[in-house]
Amino acid sequence: MPSLAKCPPAVYIGGMADLFDDTPDTPPRDAATRPLADRLRPRKLSEVIGQTQVLGPDAPLGVMLNAGTLSSLVFWGPPGVGKTTIARLLADQTDLHFVQISAIFTGVPDLRKVFDAAKIRRRNGEGTLLFVDEIHRFNKAQQDSFLPHMEDGTILLVGATTENPSFELNAALLSRAQVLVLTRLDDADLTDLIERAERELERPLPLDAAARDALIGMADGDGRALLNLIEQIASWKVEGPLDPDALTTRLMRRAPQYDKSGDAHYNLISALHKSVRGSDPDAALYWLSRMLDGGEDPRYLARRITRMAIEDIGLADPQAQRQCLDAWETYERLGSPEGDLALGQAVTYLALAPKSNAGYVAYKQARAAARKTGSEPPPKHILNAPTKLMKEEGYGAGYAYDHDAEDGFSGQNYFPDGMARGTYYQPLERGFERDLKKRLDWFAKQRERRAGD
Repeated sequence: MPSLAKCPPAVYIGGMADLFDDTPDTPPRDAATRPLADRLRPRKLSEVIGQTQVLGPDAPLGVMLNAGTLSSLVFWGPPGVGKTTIARLLADQTDLHFVQISAIFTGVPDLRKVFDAAKIRRRNGEGTLLFVDEIHRFNKAQQDSFLPHMEDGTILLVGATTENPSFELNAALLSRAQVLVLTRLDDADLTDLIERAERELERPLPLDAAARDALIGMADGDGRALLNLIEQIASWKVEGPLDPDALTTRLMRRAPQYDKSGDAHYNLISALHKSVRGSDPDAALYWLSRMLDGGEDPRYLARRITRMAIEDIGLADPQAQRQCLDAWETYERLGSPEGDLALGQAVTYLALAPKSNAGYVAYKQARAAARKTGSEPPPKHILNAPTKLMKEEGYGAGYAYDHDAEDGFSGQNYFPDGMARGTYYQPLERGFERDLKKRLDWFAKQRERRAGD
């Protein structure tokens, strides 16, 4: 890690702003007029709340800084957990010039100016830490433009993203940067933040203990959102501490973090599916509610719930699929919010139904066998023979009509000639599949008996 001269003031770079405005900052406003989040911004890494999995002595950043080396990084985490703050403090601690851009407002010409300025600094013995907010919004070509400047040391890249880097960032960029996961702040972290805010305000918030807990819930793990709520509360003129009802009357809860096309979408549907598979109706209803509250399309949920019935329950409870289709139709007739209850009822039924993936496994094995055997024709005895030529070729010859058999079962072979008989469907001793297993075992014994005749 370079030991460089004290870096000049950090520069924020946006599409509409002067890209290289290094003029002295305007005189600081009175502390009381500055936003609370700005007044509480940590001045060193040890003051950052939470994220010990990244910043601790044995954590990735702690190890890098102790070793005197710092590689390019990608911070992946939800909003309001300190991504920008940590990047700024890293620049301060390593004496690198801090430059911040947003992928939302920055185009290719802007990036060229950023890289050119970083090259000039490098020639003058000064390094550049380039912080890219919302880096996942850059396209492939834009992401590729960082690579040569990362490799030759012109910039040390620190990207920030709320989306899964595995899906949103180029493999080439990821191979040159270490991904560090920042997590939502827990209740203890948010409590610490409230106490810091009260010390800065020099007075306690007018909340009772239950209302303080409710305030933490409103923030939903977002430190920035919590400070904004605190700032609103601090401006109120109230007599006596407020209880949760009074608080929620005055404040709106932070909207849940949910992106119908992003990472949260896939994480929550996975949680719902696995809760159903794990026979936990309470957890399944919770994740269903989380998705509905986040604005998920109930029709998407109806489709996925129906898939769960086929994939994880199957013939162990043939009524499960019908329950899902009925719930889907009910939703189409009632809409939200009344129809949402039908989806909840279907989820509860699936979670409590006996589970079997025997049909799912059998289907996949049969598909694999079909691909392997290619174009093998059916045996001639089960082919129809509507023409004389086909009869002469042996089509239909020797076919045993099962209804004519004494027990309604001929036991003939229906696989291609020369292909070993496949065994794909193996029902489990659960639910209705117990009866199906008995039938399957009986058919197998009849085939053995006829083969021995």
